[in-house]
Amino acid sequence: MGMSAEEEDATSPKEEEWPEVEKAEKLARGAALKWASGVFYRPDQLEGLGLYRIRELQRNSSIQSRIKSTVQSYLEGMSMGLEQLHSAMADVHHVRQALESVQQELVSSTDAFQRLQPLREVALEHAQLGSVVRALPRLFSVHELLSESFDLLQRQQLLEAHAGLMDLESLRDDILSRLHKHNLLSPSYQASVESYFGGLQELSEALAQQLWRTVANGMRLMFEDPSLFVSALRIIEREEGVDSALLQRPQAPGFLPPGRPKGWRQKFFQVLQDTVVVAHFQTVPSEAQGQPLPKYLASLQSRILAELCIVKDLMVQCCPPHYNIINTFVALYHQGLTRHLHQILSQDLDKQEIFAVLHWALHVYPSAEMMAHPSLLPEVDVSVLGPLLAAETVDYLEETYVTKVQANLGEWMQKTLEMEFKEWFSEMEPESDYEGCFQTTLPIIAMKMLDENIRVASLVSDELLKKVHSMALAELESFLGSLTEALTEFDREHQQEPTASKCYAPYLLSTINNCLALSTSISNLCTEGVSLSEPSKTPSSLNVALEKAQKKACRLLLDDMLEDLQPLFAPLLSRQWLSDSQMMHNVCEVIDTHVKGFFRARKPFSTHLLSDSEHLVMSQYVKALLQKKMVCRNAEERNQMGRRMLQDASQLTELFCTLGLEESDQTLKVIADLQELIILKDPTMLSLIVPRFVTKYPDISDDHVSMLLEVRGDVSKEIRNLVLEIMAQNPQVLPENFQPIFSNILVPAPELPFCLGKPKCA
Repeated sequence: MGMSAEEEDATSPKEEEWPEVEKAEKLARGAALKWASGVFYRPDQLEGLGLYRIRELQRNSSIQSRIKSTVQSYLEGMSMGLEQLHSAMADVHHVRQALESVQQELVSSTDAFQRLQPLREVALEHAQLGSVVRALPRLFSVHELLSESFDLLQRQQLLEAHAGLMDLESLRDDILSRLHKHNLLSPSYQASVESYFGGLQELSEALAQQLWRTVANGMRLMFEDPSLFVSALRIIEREEGVDSALLQRPQAPGFLPPGRPKGWRQKFFQVLQDTVVVAHFQTVPSEAQGQPLPKYLASLQSRILAELCIVKDLMVQCCPPHYNIINTFVALYHQGLTRHLHQILSQDLDKQEIFAVLHWALHVYPSAEMMAHPSLLPEVDVSVLGPLLAAETVDYLEETYVTKVQANLGEWMQKTLEMEFKEWFSEMEPESDYEGCFQTTLPIIAMKMLDENIRVASLVSDELLKKVHSMALAELESFLGSLTEALTEFDREHQQEPTASKCYAPYLLSTINNCLALSTSISNLCTEGVSLSEPSKTPSSLNVALEKAQKKACRLLLDDMLEDLQPLFAPLLSRQWLSDSQMMHNVCEVIDTHVKGFFRARKPFSTHLLSDSEHLVMSQYVKALLQKKMVCRNAEERNQMGRRMLQDASQLTELFCTLGLEESDQTLKVIADLQELIILKDPTMLSLIVPRFVTKYPDISDDHVSMLLEVRGDVSKEIRNLVLEIMAQNPQVLPENFQPIFSNILVPAPELPFCLGKPKCA
């Protein structure tokens, strides 16, 4: 059935105005339909339809009644609120009218209030005069209280004197505060008040001086009269409380009584600092005072430790906990010591003094002997304050110490070498060890000095140990260079005046043994002189200097033997030599004398000298052969020379075997090989024999071969050129570890023809 136009007009505005109603209705219908389809799914369930309808009607009726009750209650509340608003509006209107009436009455009464102003001023003046009258007894007693307070102060009754001071200051400050409050504190009024209380400032200063004397003598008072020290602290804390209260009070802004804030707590710590500085760090020790620096530091250590124990055991009990007095003193000593050590270091200190400062600052100060003493633990922890000396200062001091030690070492070792040099010219041989080897005290003295300085440096730090160790090796290297120069000078003076050095060879042998002892000591020094975590090795330059000194001494010994042998080698390989067998016997005696002396050197140098002696003898013999003292005239002379050369070689070989050099290690066999070239009957065979000889001795030169061929006396120019040509076509390469034979043998220069004219040459 269709809706009428009026119904459409009536419903359309509702739907447009309340679209939520239609949506809610649709949702409700949908929910109801879903519920009904679920409940009446089977036909047998339709029998309960009447019951469901009755239950839902009752439920709807209950809901509608609750809604009506709620709406009714809401409407009643709204009505009551409107009535109260109307009543409040009426009251406000009435109050406004009353205030307007009062305002009009106040405006009309302005003149009456102005006539009361003199009364107000009189009342204020009366109040001030009343206050003055009440304060008059106290004002009249000011001078008497001042006198009593001074008397109490003289009797060291500090607390009583301070109580009088505080009463007087309170009275003065109260008067000044009142004047300031009423804007009456003019300069003239303030001057009058302060003049009347003129002795008050003097009393305050006298009390302060007594307090600071008490604080300065705190260490002594801990044993004599600790109550006096405690009284001083109580007064300081009272004054600190007054200062704090004045600075924090809200009234009378901008006004502080004269002399406030006193800051006596801060002054207390300043007095402690000044007392510590004056007692321990005022003067810098010097040689003029007659007290060595190590002794002074030890005295400083004992005094500071004793005072810190007094502070920990006694003064802590007398001071408020927030003073943290033990750590305060520790910080004062630490800061004072830091400045004091820098004052000491500003002087020109020697190496012992620098060592004393470094060792004391780095080891003694933080150790159980001082700041970590069991008596101070656990309250004292100096590690939080940092080191006494900065790392840069320590590094500078270490460098300075090394420089001074180096200068001292250099000077001392130079004097040691000078004493050694003088001893070389002694008429007595040097001492012998248990093996009969010559030795002097040089290595013991030198290494003892180095070892002592290294061990002293190890007491400071690993860094200083490394620096001193490196410096010591450098000084030892320089010392060995000077030793080598001294050997050269020793040889020069020996050559000029042989009788001045009667023990020339023994002292050269002792120098070799000394160098060997130094080498062993250096190895131990390099092993023990540094920390095990960083093992050190002997610098190569030091080994070179050591080897140079040893070789120099060996060379001089061999030169000395050569000097004795040269006169005996002069007639060898001459025609006189062919008929005189005593010549080689004399040579062997000189060799035997010198080589037996070489055994006074320790191994391996005795072995090296023996081997070098044998090589020297061989080279001198070959050199004598190359000098062409005798050119064979026939085969008989060549055979005689060959037999004599074999005899000499055998005699020398036997001698050196007797002296301890194995025949396989000797070079004298070259003499036997050379005699084969001399006794060869057919000169044409030289072109075959010489190349084999050159292969065996690859360091032989053309000049050596030419001289040997000339000694034969029967080699033609063509054969010689052929031999030399074969040598040129077959150059020899020296094998590794080849022991030179001919390289060190100089070939005599050929004699140049010298003619004065053709008739002379004819």
